[in-house]
Amino acid sequence: MTLQQFLLILRARYKIALLTLLVTVLTTLVVSLLLPKQYTASSAVVVDVRSPDPIAGMVLPGMASPAYMATQVDIIDSDRVAQRVVKLLRMDESPVIREQWVDATGGTGDFNAWLADLLKQKLDVKPSRESNVINIEFSGADPNFAATVANTFAQAYIDVNHDLKLAPARQSAAWFEDQTKAVREQLERAQEALSAHQQKTGVVATDERLDYETAKLNELSSRLTNVQTETTDSSSKHKSTSSETLPEVMQSPLINSLKSDIARLEAKFQESNVNLGVNHPQTKRTQSELASLRRRLASETQQIASSMGTSYEVGKQKEKELLEAMEAQKKRVLELNRERDGIAVLMRDVEAAQRTFEAVSQRAAQTRLESQSVQTNVATLNPATVPTQHSRPKILLNVLISIFLGSLLGIGIALMLELANRRIRSADDLLQAIDLPVLAVIPGHGAREVPKLPKLPKLPKQLGSAAS
Repeated sequence: MTLQQFLLILRARYKIALLTLLVTVLTTLVVSLLLPKQYTASSAVVVDVRSPDPIAGMVLPGMASPAYMATQVDIIDSDRVAQRVVKLLRMDESPVIREQWVDATGGTGDFNAWLADLLKQKLDVKPSRESNVINIEFSGADPNFAATVANTFAQAYIDVNHDLKLAPARQSAAWFEDQTKAVREQLERAQEALSAHQQKTGVVATDERLDYETAKLNELSSRLTNVQTETTDSSSKHKSTSSETLPEVMQSPLINSLKSDIARLEAKFQESNVNLGVNHPQTKRTQSELASLRRRLASETQQIASSMGTSYEVGKQKEKELLEAMEAQKKRVLELNRERDGIAVLMRDVEAAQRTFEAVSQRAAQTRLESQSVQTNVATLNPATVPTQHSRPKILLNVLISIFLGSLLGIGIALMLELANRRIRSADDLLQAIDLPVLAVIPGHGAREVPKLPKLPKLPKQLGSAAS
Protein backbone atom coordinates (compact mmCIF):
# COMPACT_ATOMS: atom_id res chain seq x y z
CA MET A 1 0.00 0.00 0.00
CA THR A 2 1.39 3.31 -1.09
CA LEU A 3 1.09 6.57 0.75
CA GLN A 4 -1.37 7.84 -1.86
CA GLN A 5 -3.61 4.82 -1.37
CA PHE A 6 -3.40 5.27 2.42
CA LEU A 7 -4.42 8.93 2.16
CA LEU A 8 -7.30 8.09 -0.21
CA ILE A 9 -8.60 5.51 2.27
CA LEU A 10 -8.44 8.06 5.09
CA ARG A 11 -10.22 10.66 2.95
CA ALA A 12 -12.95 8.19 2.12
CA ARG A 13 -13.44 7.04 5.70
CA TYR A 14 -12.48 10.15 7.62
CA LYS A 15 -15.86 10.32 9.30
CA ILE A 16 -15.36 6.98 11.03
CA ALA A 17 -11.81 7.90 12.11
CA LEU A 18 -12.95 11.33 13.34
CA LEU A 19 -15.90 9.81 15.20
CA THR A 20 -13.62 7.30 16.88
CA LEU A 21 -11.24 10.11 17.90
CA LEU A 22 -14.05 12.20 19.34
CA VAL A 23 -15.53 9.28 21.26
CA THR A 24 -12.11 8.39 22.69
CA VAL A 25 -11.34 11.97 23.73
CA LEU A 26 -14.78 12.54 25.22
CA THR A 27 -14.69 9.23 27.07
CA THR A 28 -11.24 10.02 28.49
CA LEU A 29 -12.34 13.51 29.48
CA VAL A 30 -15.48 12.27 31.21
CA VAL A 31 -13.65 9.49 33.01
CA SER A 32 -10.91 11.91 34.11
CA LEU A 33 -13.51 14.32 35.45
CA LEU A 34 -15.37 11.54 37.25
CA LEU A 35 -12.30 9.94 38.83
CA PRO A 36 -11.68 10.95 42.45
CA LYS A 37 -8.91 13.48 42.88
CA GLN A 38 -5.66 12.27 44.32
CA TYR A 39 -3.25 14.55 46.19
CA THR A 40 0.46 13.81 46.43
CA ALA A 41 2.59 15.04 49.34
CA SER A 42 6.38 14.82 49.20
CA SER A 43 8.89 14.74 52.04
CA ALA A 44 12.65 14.83 51.44
CA VAL A 45 15.31 13.28 53.65
CA VAL A 46 19.07 13.63 53.30
CA VAL A 47 21.53 10.81 54.07
CA ASP A 48 24.91 11.94 55.35
CA VAL A 49 27.62 9.57 54.07
CA ARG A 50 30.63 11.87 54.48
CA SER A 51 30.74 12.85 58.14
CA PRO A 52 32.62 10.45 60.45
CA ASP A 53 30.85 8.50 63.13
CA PRO A 54 30.86 10.62 66.33
CA ILE A 55 31.82 7.61 68.49
CA ALA A 56 33.98 5.47 66.22
CA GLY A 57 35.59 8.57 64.68
CA MET A 58 35.82 7.09 61.19
CA VAL A 59 33.87 7.05 57.93
CA LEU A 60 32.59 3.64 56.92
CA PRO A 61 33.77 2.92 53.36
CA GLY A 62 30.55 1.14 52.38
CA MET A 63 28.45 4.25 52.99
CA ALA A 64 29.98 6.02 49.98
CA SER A 65 29.06 3.28 47.48
CA PRO A 66 26.04 3.63 45.15
CA ALA A 67 24.58 0.45 46.61
CA TYR A 68 24.19 2.22 49.95
CA MET A 69 21.61 4.68 48.59
CA ALA A 70 19.77 1.84 46.85
CA THR A 71 19.68 0.02 50.18
CA GLN A 72 18.19 3.09 51.87
CA VAL A 73 15.45 3.24 49.23
CA ASP A 74 14.65 -0.44 49.87
CA ILE A 75 14.52 0.24 53.62
CA ILE A 76 11.96 3.04 53.12
CA ASP A 77 9.88 0.74 50.92
CA SER A 78 10.11 -2.16 53.38
CA ASP A 79 7.32 -3.71 55.45
CA ARG A 80 9.07 -2.76 58.67
CA VAL A 81 8.91 0.96 57.91
CA ALA A 82 5.31 0.69 56.69
CA GLN A 83 4.23 -1.19 59.83
CA ARG A 84 5.96 1.43 61.97
CA VAL A 85 3.94 4.08 60.14
CA VAL A 86 0.82 2.13 61.05
CA LYS A 87 1.91 2.15 64.70
CA LEU A 88 2.81 5.84 64.71
CA LEU A 89 -0.51 6.83 63.12
CA ARG A 90 -2.41 4.37 65.36
CA MET A 91 -4.27 3.08 62.36
CA ASP A 92 -4.38 -0.38 63.95
CA GLU A 93 -6.53 1.08 66.74
CA SER A 94 -9.25 2.34 64.39
CA PRO A 95 -12.38 0.14 64.48
CA VAL A 96 -13.49 1.48 61.09
CA ILE A 97 -10.29 0.37 59.40
CA ARG A 98 -10.52 -2.99 61.17
CA GLU A 99 -14.05 -3.48 59.77
CA GLN A 100 -12.71 -2.69 56.30
CA TRP A 101 -10.02 -5.31 56.82
CA VAL A 102 -12.59 -7.90 57.90
CA ASP A 103 -14.75 -7.11 54.86
CA ALA A 104 -11.75 -7.32 52.49
CA THR A 105 -10.01 -10.38 53.88
CA GLY A 106 -12.61 -12.07 56.01
CA GLY A 107 -10.43 -11.57 59.06
CA THR A 108 -7.59 -13.75 57.79
CA GLY A 109 -3.98 -12.70 57.77
CA ASP A 110 -2.18 -10.02 59.76
CA PHE A 111 -4.03 -6.73 60.18
CA ASN A 112 -0.88 -4.60 60.39
CA ALA A 113 0.65 -6.26 57.33
CA TRP A 114 -2.56 -5.59 55.37
CA LEU A 115 -2.48 -1.92 56.34
CA ALA A 116 1.23 -1.72 55.49
CA ASP A 117 0.56 -3.14 52.02
CA LEU A 118 -2.19 -0.57 51.44
CA LEU A 119 0.16 2.25 52.39
CA LYS A 120 2.98 0.92 50.24
CA GLN A 121 0.69 0.82 47.20
CA LYS A 122 0.40 4.60 47.34
CA LEU A 123 4.03 5.21 48.28
CA ASP A 124 6.66 6.30 45.80
CA VAL A 125 10.33 6.59 46.81
CA LYS A 126 12.59 8.48 44.42
CA PRO A 127 16.30 9.01 45.09
CA SER A 128 17.76 12.15 43.57
CA ARG A 129 20.37 11.67 40.91
CA GLU A 130 23.97 12.30 41.98
CA SER A 131 22.93 13.42 45.47
CA ASN A 132 22.14 11.95 48.87
CA VAL A 133 18.55 13.23 48.96
CA ILE A 134 15.62 10.80 48.87
CA ASN A 135 12.08 12.01 48.09
CA ILE A 136 9.21 10.19 49.78
CA GLU A 137 5.87 10.74 48.03
CA PHE A 138 2.48 9.54 49.20
CA SER A 139 -0.80 9.90 47.34
CA GLY A 140 -4.27 10.01 48.84
CA ALA A 141 -7.75 11.46 48.46
CA ASP A 142 -7.25 13.64 51.55
CA PRO A 143 -4.40 16.16 51.20
CA ASN A 144 -3.93 16.44 54.97
CA PHE A 145 -3.72 12.67 55.32
CA ALA A 146 -1.26 12.45 52.43
CA ALA A 147 1.05 15.03 54.02
CA THR A 148 0.78 13.33 57.42
CA VAL A 149 1.61 9.90 56.01
CA ALA A 150 4.56 11.26 53.98
CA ASN A 151 6.05 12.90 57.07
CA THR A 152 5.36 9.77 59.12
CA PHE A 153 7.16 7.63 56.54
CA ALA A 154 10.16 9.95 56.81
CA GLN A 155 10.13 9.72 60.61
CA ALA A 156 9.60 5.95 60.54
CA TYR A 157 12.52 5.58 58.15
CA ILE A 158 14.75 7.61 60.48
CA ASP A 159 13.66 5.47 63.44
CA VAL A 160 14.18 2.19 61.61
CA ASN A 161 17.54 3.36 60.27
CA HIS A 162 18.56 4.22 63.82
CA ASP A 163 17.35 0.82 65.09
CA LEU A 164 19.22 -1.00 62.33
CA LYS A 165 22.35 0.93 63.22
CA LEU A 166 22.02 0.22 66.95
CA ALA A 167 20.98 -3.44 66.69
CA PRO A 168 24.52 -4.74 65.94
CA ALA A 169 25.95 -2.37 68.56
CA ARG A 170 23.52 -3.68 71.19
CA GLN A 171 24.42 -7.28 70.34
CA SER A 172 28.11 -6.44 70.45
CA ALA A 173 27.66 -4.62 73.76
CA ALA A 174 25.93 -7.63 75.30
CA TRP A 175 28.63 -9.96 73.96
CA PHE A 176 31.43 -7.71 75.24
CA GLU A 177 29.76 -7.54 78.66
CA ASP A 178 29.91 -11.32 78.87
CA GLN A 179 33.50 -11.31 77.66
CA THR A 180 34.40 -8.63 80.21
CA LYS A 181 33.07 -10.80 83.02
CA ALA A 182 34.99 -13.81 81.69
CA VAL A 183 38.32 -11.99 81.39
CA ARG A 184 37.78 -10.36 84.79
CA GLU A 185 37.37 -13.81 86.34
CA GLN A 186 40.49 -14.97 84.47
CA LEU A 187 42.44 -11.99 85.81
CA GLU A 188 41.24 -12.67 89.34
CA ARG A 189 42.26 -16.34 89.09
CA ALA A 190 45.72 -15.34 87.83
CA GLN A 191 46.14 -12.85 90.68
CA GLU A 192 44.98 -15.41 93.23
CA ALA A 193 47.44 -17.97 91.87
CA LEU A 194 50.29 -15.43 92.11
CA SER A 195 49.34 -14.48 95.67
CA ALA A 196 49.04 -18.10 96.75
CA HIS A 197 52.47 -18.88 95.31
CA GLN A 198 54.03 -15.87 97.04
CA GLN A 199 52.49 -16.85 100.35
CA LYS A 200 53.63 -20.44 99.94
CA THR A 201 57.22 -19.58 99.09
CA GLY A 202 57.45 -16.44 101.19
CA VAL A 203 58.97 -14.63 98.22
CA VAL A 204 57.61 -11.22 97.31
CA ALA A 205 60.48 -9.34 95.70
CA THR A 206 62.31 -12.13 93.91
CA ASP A 207 64.93 -9.93 92.26
CA GLU A 208 66.08 -8.24 95.50
CA ARG A 209 66.26 -11.50 97.45
CA LEU A 210 67.98 -13.30 94.60
CA ASP A 211 70.57 -10.51 94.36
CA TYR A 212 71.24 -10.77 98.10
CA GLU A 213 71.62 -14.54 97.99
CA THR A 214 73.82 -14.33 94.90
CA ALA A 215 76.03 -11.73 96.58
CA LYS A 216 76.27 -14.00 99.61
CA LEU A 217 77.28 -16.91 97.38
CA ASN A 218 79.93 -14.76 95.73
CA GLU A 219 81.26 -13.74 99.15
CA LEU A 220 81.51 -17.39 100.24
CA SER A 221 83.28 -18.22 97.03
CA SER A 222 85.77 -15.40 97.60
CA ARG A 223 86.38 -16.53 101.19
CA LEU A 224 86.83 -20.11 100.04
CA THR A 225 89.41 -19.00 97.52
CA ASN A 226 91.34 -17.13 100.19
CA VAL A 227 91.19 -20.06 102.61
CA GLN A 228 92.31 -22.45 99.92
CA THR A 229 95.25 -20.17 99.16
CA GLU A 230 96.17 -19.99 102.82
CA THR A 231 95.78 -23.72 103.23
CA THR A 232 97.97 -24.40 100.25
CA ASP A 233 100.60 -22.04 101.63
CA SER A 234 100.42 -23.65 105.08
CA SER A 235 100.70 -27.09 103.52
CA SER A 236 103.84 -26.16 101.62
CA LYS A 237 105.37 -24.63 104.75
CA HIS A 238 104.35 -27.62 106.82
CA LYS A 239 106.12 -29.95 104.43
CA SER A 240 109.26 -27.86 104.41
CA THR A 241 112.46 -29.79 105.64
CA SER A 242 114.10 -26.88 107.47
CA SER A 243 112.10 -25.04 110.07
CA GLU A 244 114.69 -22.29 110.35
CA THR A 245 114.08 -21.17 106.77
CA LEU A 246 110.40 -20.57 107.33
CA PRO A 247 109.44 -16.92 106.78
CA GLU A 248 107.56 -16.87 110.07
CA VAL A 249 110.66 -18.07 111.88
CA MET A 250 112.94 -15.69 110.12
CA GLN A 251 110.60 -12.76 110.61
CA SER A 252 109.80 -13.49 114.28
CA PRO A 253 111.15 -10.74 116.58
CA LEU A 254 111.63 -13.24 119.43
CA ILE A 255 113.63 -15.60 117.26
CA ASN A 256 115.76 -12.75 116.01
CA SER A 257 116.28 -11.52 119.61
CA LEU A 258 117.27 -15.00 120.74
CA LYS A 259 119.67 -15.32 117.85
CA SER A 260 121.24 -11.99 118.79
CA ASP A 261 121.60 -13.09 122.38
CA ILE A 262 123.13 -16.38 121.32
CA ALA A 263 125.55 -14.61 119.06
CA ARG A 264 126.54 -12.26 121.88
CA LEU A 265 126.95 -15.12 124.37
CA GLU A 266 128.96 -17.12 121.85
CA ALA A 267 131.31 -14.21 121.48
CA LYS A 268 131.52 -13.83 125.24
CA PHE A 269 132.06 -17.59 125.63
CA GLN A 270 134.93 -17.55 123.17
CA GLU A 271 136.50 -14.60 124.89
CA SER A 272 136.11 -16.17 128.34
CA ASN A 273 137.40 -19.49 127.06
CA VAL A 274 140.50 -17.85 125.71
CA ASN A 275 141.14 -15.54 128.60
CA LEU A 276 139.92 -17.52 131.60
CA GLY A 277 139.89 -21.09 130.46
CA VAL A 278 137.28 -23.73 129.96
CA ASN A 279 136.84 -24.58 133.57
CA HIS A 280 136.53 -21.08 134.79
CA PRO A 281 133.20 -20.46 136.56
CA GLN A 282 132.39 -17.49 134.34
CA THR A 283 133.04 -19.59 131.25
CA LYS A 284 130.86 -22.36 132.64
CA ARG A 285 128.08 -19.89 133.40
CA THR A 286 128.27 -18.37 129.91
CA GLN A 287 128.23 -21.83 128.40
CA SER A 288 125.17 -22.68 130.48
CA GLU A 289 123.36 -19.51 129.40
CA LEU A 290 124.26 -20.14 125.80
CA ALA A 291 122.84 -23.68 125.98
CA SER A 292 119.68 -22.36 127.59
CA LEU A 293 119.24 -19.78 124.80
CA ARG A 294 119.80 -22.41 122.15
CA ARG A 295 117.21 -24.69 123.74
CA ARG A 296 114.78 -21.79 123.87
CA LEU A 297 115.50 -20.90 120.22
CA ALA A 298 114.88 -24.48 119.18
CA SER A 299 111.70 -24.54 121.25
CA GLU A 300 110.43 -21.35 119.70
CA THR A 301 111.34 -22.50 116.20
CA GLN A 302 109.60 -25.80 116.78
CA GLN A 303 106.59 -24.03 118.15
CA ILE A 304 106.34 -21.82 115.03
CA ALA A 305 106.78 -24.87 112.82
CA SER A 306 104.07 -26.66 114.76
CA SER A 307 101.78 -23.68 114.34
CA MET A 308 102.10 -24.12 110.53
CA GLY A 309 100.66 -27.58 110.82
CA THR A 310 97.88 -26.30 113.04
CA SER A 311 97.10 -23.51 110.54
CA TYR A 312 97.00 -26.11 107.79
CA GLU A 313 94.51 -28.24 109.72
CA VAL A 314 92.44 -25.20 110.64
CA GLY A 315 92.47 -24.06 106.98
CA LYS A 316 91.35 -27.49 105.76
CA GLN A 317 88.52 -27.47 108.28
CA LYS A 318 87.51 -23.96 107.32
CA GLU A 319 87.72 -24.92 103.63
CA LYS A 320 85.40 -27.86 104.28
CA GLU A 321 82.94 -25.68 106.12
CA LEU A 322 83.02 -23.08 103.36
CA LEU A 323 82.45 -25.75 100.73
CA GLU A 324 79.42 -27.02 102.63
CA ALA A 325 78.15 -23.46 103.05
CA MET A 326 78.63 -22.82 99.32
CA GLU A 327 76.73 -25.97 98.37
CA ALA A 328 73.88 -24.95 100.65
CA GLN A 329 73.96 -21.41 99.24
CA LYS A 330 73.96 -22.76 95.67
CA LYS A 331 70.90 -24.83 96.44
CA ARG A 332 69.27 -21.76 97.94
CA VAL A 333 70.07 -19.67 94.86
CA LEU A 334 68.79 -22.41 92.55
CA GLU A 335 65.63 -22.68 94.63
CA LEU A 336 65.19 -18.92 94.40
CA ASN A 337 65.70 -19.10 90.63
CA ARG A 338 63.05 -21.79 90.37
CA GLU A 339 60.69 -19.77 92.53
CA ARG A 340 61.46 -16.64 90.52
CA ASP A 341 60.70 -18.49 87.28
CA GLY A 342 57.40 -19.71 88.72
CA ILE A 343 56.51 -16.23 89.94
CA ALA A 344 57.58 -14.75 86.58
CA VAL A 345 55.24 -17.12 84.76
CA LEU A 346 52.40 -16.24 87.10
CA MET A 347 53.17 -12.53 86.75
CA ARG A 348 53.15 -12.82 82.95
CA ASP A 349 49.79 -14.55 83.21
CA VAL A 350 48.54 -11.68 85.36
CA GLU A 351 49.93 -9.07 82.94
CA ALA A 352 48.42 -10.84 79.91
CA ALA A 353 45.07 -11.14 81.68
CA GLN A 354 45.32 -7.47 82.67
CA ARG A 355 45.99 -6.36 79.08
CA THR A 356 43.15 -8.51 77.79
CA PHE A 357 40.83 -7.14 80.43
CA GLU A 358 41.75 -3.55 79.59
CA ALA A 359 41.30 -4.10 75.84
CA VAL A 360 37.95 -5.85 76.26
CA SER A 361 36.79 -3.24 78.79
CA GLN A 362 37.70 -0.42 76.41
CA ARG A 363 35.90 -2.09 73.49
CA ALA A 364 32.93 -2.86 75.73
CA ALA A 365 32.72 0.79 76.78
CA GLN A 366 32.82 1.90 73.15
CA THR A 367 30.13 -0.54 72.03
CA ARG A 368 28.05 0.44 75.06
CA LEU A 369 28.23 4.07 73.94
CA GLU A 370 27.38 3.07 70.37
CA SER A 371 24.37 1.07 71.57
CA GLN A 372 23.10 4.11 73.51
CA SER A 373 23.68 6.60 70.71
CA VAL A 374 20.72 8.74 69.70
CA GLN A 375 22.35 10.14 66.57
CA THR A 376 21.73 9.00 63.02
CA ASN A 377 23.07 9.99 59.63
CA VAL A 378 19.57 10.67 58.24
CA ALA A 379 17.74 13.96 58.68
CA THR A 380 14.55 15.46 57.30
CA LEU A 381 15.43 17.99 54.61
CA ASN A 382 11.98 19.18 53.54
CA PRO A 383 8.91 18.05 55.47
CA ALA A 384 5.77 17.40 53.47
CA THR A 385 3.20 20.19 53.28
CA VAL A 386 -0.50 19.91 52.53
CA PRO A 387 -0.85 19.95 48.71
CA THR A 388 -3.26 22.55 47.34
CA GLN A 389 -3.66 21.00 43.89
CA HIS A 390 -4.44 17.44 43.00
CA SER A 391 -1.82 15.36 41.25
CA ARG A 392 -4.23 12.90 39.65
CA PRO A 393 -6.08 12.68 37.39
CA LYS A 394 -4.02 14.78 35.00
CA ILE A 395 -6.75 15.91 32.62
CA LEU A 396 -4.55 17.66 30.05
CA LEU A 397 -2.12 14.77 29.86
CA ASN A 398 -4.97 12.28 29.63
CA VAL A 399 -6.60 14.27 26.82
CA LEU A 400 -3.34 14.47 24.89
CA ILE A 401 -2.82 10.76 25.30
CA SER A 402 -6.46 10.09 24.27
CA ILE A 403 -5.98 12.21 21.14
CA PHE A 404 -2.95 10.15 20.18
CA LEU A 405 -4.60 6.84 21.00
CA GLY A 406 -7.92 7.90 19.44
CA SER A 407 -6.12 8.86 16.24
CA LEU A 408 -4.40 5.50 16.11
CA LEU A 409 -7.66 3.72 16.89
CA GLY A 410 -9.60 5.68 14.24
CA ILE A 411 -6.99 5.01 11.59
CA GLY A 412 -6.93 1.35 12.55
CA ILE A 413 -10.72 1.05 12.33
CA ALA A 414 -10.73 2.80 8.93
CA LEU A 415 -8.07 0.43 7.60
CA MET A 416 -9.91 -2.61 8.97
CA LEU A 417 -13.18 -1.53 7.29
CA GLU A 418 -11.32 -0.89 4.06
CA LEU A 419 -9.70 -4.28 4.11
CA ALA A 420 -13.04 -5.92 4.88
CA ASN A 421 -14.74 -4.14 1.92
CA ARG A 422 -12.01 -3.35 -0.62
CA ARG A 423 -12.82 -0.65 -3.20
CA ILE A 424 -11.14 0.88 -6.21
CA ARG A 425 -10.08 4.39 -5.25
CA SER A 426 -7.30 5.04 -7.75
CA ALA A 427 -5.80 3.83 -11.02
CA ASP A 428 -3.19 1.95 -9.07
CA ASP A 429 -5.94 -0.02 -7.27
CA LEU A 430 -7.50 -0.91 -10.64
CA LEU A 431 -4.15 -1.89 -12.09
CA GLN A 432 -3.50 -4.17 -9.13
CA ALA A 433 -7.02 -5.61 -9.22
CA ILE A 434 -7.34 -6.63 -12.96
CA ASP A 435 -3.66 -6.76 -13.90
CA LEU A 436 -4.40 -4.88 -17.16
CA PRO A 437 -3.06 -1.57 -18.39
CA VAL A 438 -5.15 1.53 -17.74
CA LEU A 439 -5.65 3.51 -20.94
CA ALA A 440 -7.53 6.54 -19.58
CA VAL A 441 -9.14 7.98 -16.44
CA ILE A 442 -12.55 9.69 -16.55
CA PRO A 443 -12.75 12.31 -13.81
CA GLY A 444 -15.75 12.16 -11.53
CA HIS A 445 -18.46 14.76 -11.31
CA GLY A 446 -17.18 17.96 -9.88
CA ALA A 447 -13.57 17.03 -10.35
CA ARG A 448 -11.47 20.14 -10.77
CA GLU A 449 -8.47 18.57 -12.48
CA VAL A 450 -7.78 15.50 -14.52
CA PRO A 451 -5.64 13.08 -12.64
CA LYS A 452 -2.35 12.13 -14.21
CA LEU A 453 -2.59 8.90 -16.21
CA PRO A 454 -0.29 6.16 -15.20
CA LYS A 455 2.47 5.20 -17.60
CA LEU A 456 1.17 2.55 -20.01
CA PRO A 457 3.15 -0.60 -20.29
CA LYS A 458 4.72 -1.56 -23.63
CA LEU A 459 2.14 -3.37 -25.82
CA PRO A 460 2.86 -6.66 -27.37
CA LYS A 461 3.56 -6.79 -31.20
CA GLN A 462 0.25 -8.44 -32.00
CA LEU A 463 -1.73 -5.71 -30.20
CA GLY A 464 0.38 -3.03 -31.85
CA SER A 465 -0.26 -4.28 -35.38
CA ALA A 466 -4.01 -4.55 -34.67
CA ALA A 467 -4.14 -0.98 -33.43
CA SER A 468 -2.41 0.28 -36.57
